[in-house]
Amino acid sequence: MNLLLVYLLAFAGAWLTSFLGLPLWRAWCRRIGLVDEPGHRKIHSAPIPLAGGLAVLTGLLAPLLAGMLALNFGWLGSPATGLLSYGLSRRAGQLSALLLGALGMVGLGWWDDKTELRPAVKFGAQLLIAVLVAGAGVRITLFVKSTLFSYAITVLWILSVTNAYNFMDNMNGLCAGLGAIGAWYFAWSAAAQGQYLVAILGALSFGALLGFLPYNFPRATAFLGDAGSHLIGYWLAVLAILPHFYTHQNPKSWAVLSPLLILAVPLADMCWVVVLRWRRGLPFYMGDTNHLSHRLVRRGWPPSTAVLLIWLLATILGGCAFALQG
Repeated sequence: MNLLLVYLLAFAGAWLTSFLGLPLWRAWCRRIGLVDEPGHRKIHSAPIPLAGGLAVLTGLLAPLLAGMLALNFGWLGSPATGLLSYGLSRRAGQLSALLLGALGMVGLGWWDDKTELRPAVKFGAQLLIAVLVAGAGVRITLFVKSTLFSYAITVLWILSVTNAYNFMDNMNGLCAGLGAIGAWYFAWSAAAQGQYLVAILGALSFGALLGFLPYNFPRATAFLGDAGSHLIGYWLAVLAILPHFYTHQNPKSWAVLSPLLILAVPLADMCWVVVLRWRRGLPFYMGDTNHLSHRLVRRGWPPSTAVLLIWLLATILGGCAFALQG
């Protein structure tokens, strides 16, 4: 079995699991009362289940575990088995830490969805998860030979991207769509560089998010919730760290800036609203309607069209990132 078929199987398995799993998670969320009630700054008139994060997590984990079993029993055939086994053996510890972090982010978001955690508690838990990832060896270096710098910049990156996507979960389809675009670009970049395991993780993410999107855009019958937005932001932050953008085959130092372009829309939007809140003397975590999506709607764009326009912008910037890599 060739690697392209493996990537397609990863995508298809994640899409199918997420798409079929969402109705089950939605029914479970209704049963336990895990729903988003109508209220301030919300346009829905009935409670919406917060099932998206659980469906996306299932879409990531179920095909990944199935693939690991297939790999263990040699069902994928050669040469894929040898290549993937080698990558998995080299990064087994890191992959375990990343999956544990994903579970932690979903658990944190689920807790926040249920009880509305204090910002300090939520930030502290995010910090612990980011330190776990950095401690597992998944770190940014930026050509600086300092372990302390590597830990600091990695933790800052994970916290920033996680909260950027959390902030972007303010309109139907926006956060999940941006996550899918980012996952696609990271998967493509890793595959082009021959980083097979990272490419599979990107394909799984892309498929899981696309499986959820029909339930969230243009009309929402399920929301991501904080569990989903935390998972997407965390996983995109990790996917940005795992690939080697600077390699012997592509010795361009500026290629390490590619993740900034791929994730530019949520990061820029977060910086914009944080600065506005700071200038108004408000806490940076207090929600408002100053996001790019809200501003487009105020200018007369229908919400669905505003989301499509932001998706287009993210797609163009991701294409610029590939041009940067050459």
